Amino acid sequence: MSVSVHAAIDDIPAAEWDALAGPRYPFLRHAFLSAAEASGSVCPDTGWTPAHLAMRDDEGGLRAAMPLYEKSHSWGEFVFDWAWANAYERAGLDYYPKLVSATPFTPATGPKLLLADTDDRAAADALIGSLPALARERGCSSVHIQFPTDAEHPLFEQAGFLLRRDCQFHWHNRGYTDFDAFLATFSAAKRKKARRDRRRVREAGVRFVRRSGRTMTEADWSRTYELISLTFLQRGSLPYFTPQFFIDFANACPDDILVVDAKLDGEIIAAAIFFVGEDTLYGRYWGSNRHVDALHFETCYYQGIDYCIEHGLARFEPGTQGEHKVSRGFVPTDTWSAHWLAHPAFSDAIADYLDAEAEHVRRYMRAVDDHIPYRRGDGD
Repeated sequence: MSVSVHAAIDDIPAAEWDALAGPRYPFLRHAFLSAAEASGSVCPDTGWTPAHLAMRDDEGGLRAAMPLYEKSHSWGEFVFDWAWANAYERAGLDYYPKLVSATPFTPATGPKLLLADTDDRAAADALIGSLPALARERGCSSVHIQFPTDAEHPLFEQAGFLLRRDCQFHWHNRGYTDFDAFLATFSAAKRKKARRDRRRVREAGVRFVRRSGRTMTEADWSRTYELISLTFLQRGSLPYFTPQFFIDFANACPDDILVVDAKLDGEIIAAAIFFVGEDTLYGRYWGSNRHVDALHFETCYYQGIDYCIEHGLARFEPGTQGEHKVSRGFVPTDTWSAHWLAHPAFSDAIADYLDAEAEHVRRYMRAVDDHIPYRRGDGD
């Protein structure tokens, strides 16, 4: 087997890549990664230099692959290592560039080891084993695997990577027949609060329209992008993805993207963008040009839950952070990352830090569990 490094995802045929990536995980589709690169969202100028790995057998068949980037910063990863970079700088060392296996700007758990045979441990080990040598060859300080699956992160740990534990808040579908059946699992006080949230939006006159990528025009995307940009501008930045990314991906995979518009008096005053997987809905971006009580909760969370129930999706991952999600039915869920650092002393120091951090995360998740809205015995 030989491992090759590719400076563009389009260097690897889409059919071969997608055969390994599997069905309906939108963030690893060749079209998603290609749109990110072709639109200029992901490129050396934005600090993301593609270095995708492909492993072929003697007959030239693609046996394994990995999305990989050389990074010159830590923006858009959602696994925060700024303190590590600062420590390197204080020691007179360069933390950047580093290698990162992730879907850019996407804090969603998903496969990073793409295997033709999911039980091919030799291919997985060979692909993982190539990473430290590649990092040294490219002058990178480290390798970081962001949001691997539960099946993958032990493989990285066995190869000497350090594991980092974190927490997100996810919603799980327990076979609810409708939203009222979901709320019936809440305690009375929490159920009343959720109904009040929805009532405030309804009484304000806001109505919702769902759009798949199939019905979104370029003008629609321009309007939606303008709205979500308002959220980013409040934080002093612009969206990571360009407008062309959404247009290109929606054209290529129209059923993998969902836009929820909030309308008031015929005007679209808010919008949220979701991605649709085989059994999971992923919430990503939202924006509004007008304040309406509870509009954010309704647009980003309740509309997503409604969609999952109606379409039989098992899980809703609305993104990172936010204890406010807990009272809306989202529960703390482990997420992981794996890290290899070339410098032995820093690797040892970070290993000690990660042990302490993991215990803090465990305590935090236990504390949050005391505040979930479900009646005991219901929910997660």
